[in-house]
Amino acid sequence: MVQTSSPQIRETATERRSPASASSTPEYSSWISQDRSTDPASVAMRREAAELVERVMAHYRDNTTHEADGQWTEPVANYLDAGRWQRETDAVHRSVPLPLAMSCELPGPNTYKAIDVLGVPVLITRDRQGAVHAMINACRHRGARLLEAGCGVSKRLTCPYHSWSYDLAGELRGVYAEKTFGEVAREGRGLVRLPAGERAGIVFVSLDPAAEPDLDAWLGDLRPLLEGLRLAECHHYATSELTSPNWKVTLDGYLETYHFASLHPKTVFETNLSNMMAHDTWGPHQRIAPALRPIAQASELPPDRRDPGDCVGPIYWLFPGLAIAGGWRQKIAVSLVLPRTATESVTQQIILLREPAVTEEERRAADRFGAWFHEVVRDEDYATTYGVQQSLEALAGTDFVFGRNEPGLQHFHRTIHQHLDRGASAAPRAAR
Repeated sequence: MVQTSSPQIRETATERRSPASASSTPEYSSWISQDRSTDPASVAMRREAAELVERVMAHYRDNTTHEADGQWTEPVANYLDAGRWQRETDAVHRSVPLPLAMSCELPGPNTYKAIDVLGVPVLITRDRQGAVHAMINACRHRGARLLEAGCGVSKRLTCPYHSWSYDLAGELRGVYAEKTFGEVAREGRGLVRLPAGERAGIVFVSLDPAAEPDLDAWLGDLRPLLEGLRLAECHHYATSELTSPNWKVTLDGYLETYHFASLHPKTVFETNLSNMMAHDTWGPHQRIAPALRPIAQASELPPDRRDPGDCVGPIYWLFPGLAIAGGWRQKIAVSLVLPRTATESVTQQIILLREPAVTEEERRAADRFGAWFHEVVRDEDYATTYGVQQSLEALAGTDFVFGRNEPGLQHFHRTIHQHLDRGASAAPRAAR
């Protein structure tokens, strides 16, 4: 079931329940220490995980964190300007391959995920042969929406308006009462295709029908690390939704651990150390790797006895807005942040499990995990970032400063600037 939240329906600060009171901090269990796969990606992932633990362990021993070379200032106007928001979404979301679904959301033939992206109704399908397609979720007769947002199973895509039907590859297969309507040529009347591809358990879609994305180049050296997580083998348990502020205000909160102790003292800070992480980048993408509290005990153990899943909680972040948290664990929380307007975005929270929840106890544990994650983000992160959003107008003419200990924020905004610069330089060439 999809749950929504907005400033109007969120509880006030005095009425809001503590997430810990609604569902206690979930117990985490490592998956990476149990993985015995011998494929090259898995072997490389475990080797890299051991190296990452050593890096984070050094920060723990020295009470340090990864630091950028200097600070970064970002004008508040860059969050406020509706014209800039349009240029950003054109240069980023309408230009790059967007990670819009996890492969396990389409777990078999004849499955689909429908999602709206910047007003574009996108339909992602997996056909009878298992191939992934993406198309505009609109009938070619009169534009009616074929399927409502969400995931499901369907052998045919039938328009609710006049019953025109399409296969899962988007080809027109049936026209109701064609004898009186008149013959319709099937070729050229299929659903409008969008470029789509699948890598490392993630489905990427380009909003530009004419795009020819190179997903291998887009992911670069990050791809084998993602493949080692074996996300395609996970099971999709649940999806919930939250409305959130401007997409950059929202994502700023995902890319640093500086706030853990102050904003999450009874939740995230119970399991994660604050302001202590390793940081890596791969082109526009990045990973923050916070230290987990058991690293204190692990520091006394020899390296071969340290469980990476207990020591470090890496968050892989695919530009422009997909965060994969808990990839070394049995339960994984994926956040997909998509802009709607200059002042609002939407976040899908997608819960994945390494093993299906079969028993009542397993389902309760998965429910607790999902509820805790949803409530912490809603009642702590987004309650705070809505306050940021409301302050922007009053702060017009000033700037925000990102510290050396916030390299993820710096990389994120630097990448947006680069895409804007490329878009600006491409526009005059296109006009000639």
